[in-house]
Amino acid sequence: MTFAHYRAALAERDATLAAVEADLWPFAEVEPFGECVRRLGAYRGIARLGALTIATEVTDWRRFARAEAFMGFTGLVPSEYSSGDCTRRGHITKASNEHLRTQLVESAWAYQHGPAVGVELRKRQHDLPPATIARAWAAQRRLCRRFRDLAGGKNSRPSSPSPASSPASCGPK
Repeated sequence: MTFAHYRAALAERDATLAAVEADLWPFAEVEPFGECVRRLGAYRGIARLGALTIATEVTDWRRFARAEAFMGFTGLVPSEYSSGDCTRRGHITKASNEHLRTQLVESAWAYQHGPAVGVELRKRQHDLPPATIARAWAAQRRLCRRFRDLAGGKNSRPSSPSPASSPASCGPK
């Protein structure tokens, strides 16, 4: 009886969630978010509801001239404890929009596997400009490689180290 009760409660929650999503779908198809939702859907890990979340939380993409500004807006940048020539980086700041940050982190998990375009992603990319699809494919290749490098642990070497990403040494010389 207890198991039946739990299943009924789960079915009720699923129905409530489906009703909320059904209420949100019209907003994903009309302006001001429709085109942005379609373009964001070209990226792996960003389905329709996730794209709507990102589009509504960001609203105007033109205010971010560079990726660094956008990541600062999301709070997905490392904290920094610096003094003089010594630079120490810590955990992400989490100092901004929690809904946007959560959606981006959840979407990032799609990049743990190798680059590929599945059936669902191909459907979302249908009728999009070739430049958008090419940008999504380049991002997928880069993010899959980055995920693999980060998942390798502290002893793994990044595939393309850059001087800007390596902090200055703070230990004795």
